[in-house]
Amino acid sequence: MTDEFSTAPLRRTILHDLHRRHGGRFGAFAGWDMPIRYAAGPVAEHQQCREAAAVFDVSHMTVVDLEGAALLSGLERLVPADLHAAAEGRVLYSFFTDDDGGILDDLMITKRGDREVRLVLNAATTEADLVYLADRLPNGCRLNPRGDLALVALQGPRSEDVLASFDPAVRGLTFLHEGRISLAGQSVQLSRSGYTGGDGFELALPVAAADELVEALLTRTSVALAGLAARDSLRLEAGLCLYGHDLDPTTTPVEAGLHWAIPMRRRGADAGYRGAAVIAGQLEHGAPRRRVGLRPVGRRPVREGAALTVGGVEVGTVTSGGYSPVLLAPVAMGYVAAAHARPEVVLDAMTNDRAEACRVVPLPFVAKDYHR
Repeated sequence: MTDEFSTAPLRRTILHDLHRRHGGRFGAFAGWDMPIRYAAGPVAEHQQCREAAAVFDVSHMTVVDLEGAALLSGLERLVPADLHAAAEGRVLYSFFTDDDGGILDDLMITKRGDREVRLVLNAATTEADLVYLADRLPNGCRLNPRGDLALVALQGPRSEDVLASFDPAVRGLTFLHEGRISLAGQSVQLSRSGYTGGDGFELALPVAAADELVEALLTRTSVALAGLAARDSLRLEAGLCLYGHDLDPTTTPVEAGLHWAIPMRRRGADAGYRGAAVIAGQLEHGAPRRRVGLRPVGRRPVREGAALTVGGVEVGTVTSGGYSPVLLAPVAMGYVAAAHARPEVVLDAMTNDRAEACRVVPLPFVAKDYHR
């Protein structure tokens, strides 16, 4: 099996056989053969995550450990995060930017001390990211992709109870912090984070024990497997961006509404990371376009790539679209010229020469529910 846009065989995660045993149906994603859904279907899997707990295999993403004496200063030249001020064990959302302020990738950064950091990189950009880091980090910084780890997300309001049934210490872990627990006899590093807009954890499992540990999670009655289709609808409801769709090198963090991830110390034109002057200018004067939520007036979803128009004039583009199982209605996100990026503005999404009226609405569509 190969990717739609490549002749290279698709890669498989270490949990591929587990997905097959549990009836997973697969599809190509970023060069990987990934479980898209299970027998229950994406809507049921979505509701499972919102109401109880769902396990997602996210091992197509890459865990990378960095170490070195000048690491924090070197990494701050590549991302607008304030790594020096962050506490040990803190998890930060950030992005690599280019000289024009465009986003090369978004990533999670865990500070483990003044000389050690863990990154989680997107699957589609991993190879480019590793080259980028190797070329630009200071001499003496060591780059260690952790092929010995499988990455699994346990998400949903019952996820804490599930992990606490193995190790009650997990209850002391707060949102966007890293810790360690015992899971079915194995010591496991985890963070309280995720990509669904709700409470949850991301667990770095030893590859040799990953199958056994996921099966242990599945022995709990409130847990079920969920695939990438549900993961996509969950993140869309929560107004979260997907790299390569809602984010790319033509998009700045300000346009994307991600300026909350740039702390005050890094907001100046002289902040020292690539594109800082462009981003500082947009923070002060506004960006020419903005990411917005869209609610189609009718029942028909609008999809990625649809032009957004006013009076027949194109003013933006849909970047993500689908169906919200919580709202029981279609939802979408896109970029719109700033003059039209106001709540209740009505735009036409052009799909197969048919106009679908959409209202601009605030994001997220479904309120986030993180464990603070």
